[in-house]
Amino acid sequence: MRSIRFTLLLISIGSLSLQAQNNQNKQKLTPEMLWKLGRLGSSTLTPDGKNIIYSVTTYNMGANTNQPNLFTIPVSGGASQQITNEPGGKAILKIDAKNRMTYWYDGRLWQMNTDGSNLAMLSVNQQDNFDNVRISPDGKKIMYTRDVQVQKLLAKDKYPDLQKSTAYVFTDLNFRHWDTYNTGMCSHIFVADYDNGKISGEKDIMHGEAFDAPQKPSGGLEDLIFSPDSKRVIYVCKKKAGKDYAVSTNTDLYQYDIATDETRDITQGMNGYDTQPAFSNDGSKFAWLSMKEDGYEADKNDIFIRDVKGGPKMNLTAQWDETVSSFLFSKDDSKIYFLADHDGTDQLFSIDIKGLTPGTVPVIKQLTKGQFDVTGITGQAGNTMVVSRTDMNHAAELYTVDLATGDMRQLSDINTAMNNRLAQTKVVERHTKTTDGKDLLSWVIYPPDFDKDKKYPTLLYCQGGPQSGLTQFYSFRWNFQLMASQGYIVIAPNRRGMPGHGVEWNKQISGDWGGQPIQDYLSAIDDISTEPYVDKERLGCVGASYGGYSVFMLAGVHNGRFKTFIAHDGLFDLKSWYGTTEEMWFANKDIGGNYWDKVNMKAQKSYLKFDPSNFVSKWNTPIMVVQGGRDYRVPIGQGMEAFQAAQLKGIKSKLLYLPDENHWVLKPQNGIVWQREFFDWLKETL
Repeated sequence: MRSIRFTLLLISIGSLSLQAQNNQNKQKLTPEMLWKLGRLGSSTLTPDGKNIIYSVTTYNMGANTNQPNLFTIPVSGGASQQITNEPGGKAILKIDAKNRMTYWYDGRLWQMNTDGSNLAMLSVNQQDNFDNVRISPDGKKIMYTRDVQVQKLLAKDKYPDLQKSTAYVFTDLNFRHWDTYNTGMCSHIFVADYDNGKISGEKDIMHGEAFDAPQKPSGGLEDLIFSPDSKRVIYVCKKKAGKDYAVSTNTDLYQYDIATDETRDITQGMNGYDTQPAFSNDGSKFAWLSMKEDGYEADKNDIFIRDVKGGPKMNLTAQWDETVSSFLFSKDDSKIYFLADHDGTDQLFSIDIKGLTPGTVPVIKQLTKGQFDVTGITGQAGNTMVVSRTDMNHAAELYTVDLATGDMRQLSDINTAMNNRLAQTKVVERHTKTTDGKDLLSWVIYPPDFDKDKKYPTLLYCQGGPQSGLTQFYSFRWNFQLMASQGYIVIAPNRRGMPGHGVEWNKQISGDWGGQPIQDYLSAIDDISTEPYVDKERLGCVGASYGGYSVFMLAGVHNGRFKTFIAHDGLFDLKSWYGTTEEMWFANKDIGGNYWDKVNMKAQKSYLKFDPSNFVSKWNTPIMVVQGGRDYRVPIGQGMEAFQAAQLKGIKSKLLYLPDENHWVLKPQNGIVWQREFFDWLKETL
């Protein structure tokens, strides 16, 4: 075994040298170049299966804005064609058999051919408050969401004579969520008659309900669909309010009958998340994703299916030891294709459902395999599936998958020209034995001009989530190609708590935030530090969210391993975080509960042993803290408390405060500032 590992190491080093030779005379990625890359958005297959319509967003750094546009490309391959150039987002609603495309833009309905010709505005009246627009399969109904007032929480709504007041009045929880305060408005679904651009007779199908559809903050069009016969609406909603909402993940699927005006809960008794409703193409079957445990947002996500006419529901992935992210019925309804994390990547799988009966175990087949992520399913054309794909050197592009062989072919060319000019980093899979004897997979990203005879500063990357996969994603903020291009080796471990390594591995982080996951990080950095090309005197540690928590935690327990730290929106003081965060189900599950219940040993262990603020006395290393002002998941006090502690202890420290950003950094110029400050700090301290 030892000789095999040594041989593999020599092969890896050899391939790194070859990669460095290939990168000669190429440009290294910079933050400014990163923001010039186009970003793939939604994509749709035309009904004849011959073309794909997809959106690409580019950024104007000077104007601090983005510009999405639509493109088309043949499934068989060929040149892409831009078919829109007006500023603003476009949402494709329907493509008919004659390839006439109806889409929503600038608050109006528009129509044109899929090649961009014969543009016509269908609706004259602008409706800026419409969102999540769908046209029914028969073309006679339209559905959309709009905010309606269901409570008076603003003082100016409660007291008409005080219209200049900015006060809020709350008597229950869920008073803010993600980056927005509750103003008493809820997103409701409306259904109306539709006739070639004319909308009439709208009806609020959630009238009088203080609930949101789609679910907030991240639900979208996937949360509401028409039935194939256009007679019903299926939508996702968590029909809870206040404290009940804040502690629960129990969304259900509701069926609204357009003719009778009746709504029915069709997943009643299923206690976790129920999401992504979908009908088979022939309309005979209905499927959705479901989690079992209420309050556990990272529970195993299974595919359920049942006959529309009735009968028992079946869990198609009950015996499969991974979690599903999305799915699609095959054209002939004999299979379901789905995406899932697997061994540090996202891959495409299939389930054979033809003739399936309750009690039988479906056959699951992995269709794609490689050092890349399949990030989305667009649609099926014959024996070809159109998907999106990324890796750590390439932003998302459209690919075709041969469903018989799994072979993939790139279709779109969004960033091909720039990628051809950019030096590529080498990404290598590394395995480490953890302190409890388990196998830990890490991705190691090397500088484009890596030389095995030199020593390199090395960064330990700590992933957020905490239960989100560390796969072959391409981030426009935590970009490994960008980090490596500045001369750093990056090691990114799939520590405890990540999907893709079995359900048990994913579960093990809950209630153990500062325990085994932190030991996994130390095992990974200690392992790679044995390599002669790693400069053990120049190790850094970086991360966001739970990754930021990990940075704060490691700052107190690293025993001199690291020379610098960077924490973005990390949890610093678990007690104050519990009192200010909004999704209490997450805190209750992962921390164990509140801090005042002294008999809850799981929670008390978290607050005593796994709270970074308890270890500040051992802090002695330079640290940079990044904090968003509109981050209500990890609110502003967390970053400021950490920075203030470092300052008062006399530790070299920096605070990057982004007052109008949430848990992420979304504005282009703020993104550039983030990256410049990030690398300036590393140059200064590492």
